[in-house]
Amino acid sequence: MKYRAVFFDAGETLVHADPSFHELFADVLSKRGYPIEPDDVLALVPSVTERFSEAARTGEMWTTSRERSRRFWDSVYAIFLRELALPESLGDILYATFSDPESYALFADVVPALQKLQADGYQMAVVSNFEAWLDPLLDRLGVNGYFPVRVISGVEGIEKPDPAIFRIALERAGMSPEETVYVGDNPEFDVAPAAALGMFPVLIDRRGRHPAHVGARIGSMGELSAVVAG
Repeated sequence: MKYRAVFFDAGETLVHADPSFHELFADVLSKRGYPIEPDDVLALVPSVTERFSEAARTGEMWTTSRERSRRFWDSVYAIFLRELALPESLGDILYATFSDPESYALFADVVPALQKLQADGYQMAVVSNFEAWLDPLLDRLGVNGYFPVRVISGVEGIEKPDPAIFRIALERAGMSPEETVYVGDNPEFDVAPAAALGMFPVLIDRRGRHPAHVGARIGSMGELSAVVAG
């Protein structure tokens, strides 16, 4: 077995806003008298990506306290609301919605993939930029048992792309980078830092946002076992 462990990002890798970020966003505001189309929200996602990159460049951590989380997500929702010509005050309901664990679900392909990896003898872990409530969320969704190691930025006080968060997970799992696969949805926060440490990164691109990606890329978790097995 070339690899012994598979580590995962969480948001948009294992879990997602239910039914999706853009659909839930549109539904929440439409029910409050501001009818918008999910596709209009989806079209703005690339404009918001730079906000995450800016945070990484400036060392602005956004998951490590309730205050930081609120400040960061308010700035993200403000971008959407401004572009949609909607009142910025709607950020309050958006924050409440997207910080509620009940708003999230597992992707349908996650449990079968985890079962397969577990049966094949791989050790698994979560390494994620997420508020501390990711741990109870994964427990509610019934998958904590697959991940004896869970390294969550909101608990550890370190966020990707800082390599330290990956090193913590490797140390706790007793694995070397060379024997570990890392699966995530973001080239900047997942693929690049994992590769720099010597891990084998796999980009999960469920929505086809990175067709020109150079390296291992899958469209669903159903493809993961074959990639890991080489």
